[in-house]
Amino acid sequence: MSLFITDECINCDVCEPECPNDAIYQGEEIYEIHPHLCTQCVGHYDEPQCQQVCPVDCILIDTENPETPEQLEEKYKTIMASKA
Repeated sequence: MSLFITDECINCDVCEPECPNDAIYQGEEIYEIHPHLCTQCVGHYDEPQCQQVCPVDCILIDTENPETPEQLEEKYKTIMASKA
């Protein structure tokens, strides 16, 4: 599953540069995550980096975009192939 940022976000700017897939962006009021680009850092790290640096723990699993670990791995491969 991709991640999403709740409205508890304080716009501290620490999550965006940590995302290896450029899935995090500044929305109208808070940071947001493109679900089609979020792999929960699968292929890059063992844990989602944005969750590790978020000071208010406002980055959660997006249950509206369910994905298996295998699907996240395939999404990672697709994203990397498009950057090549």
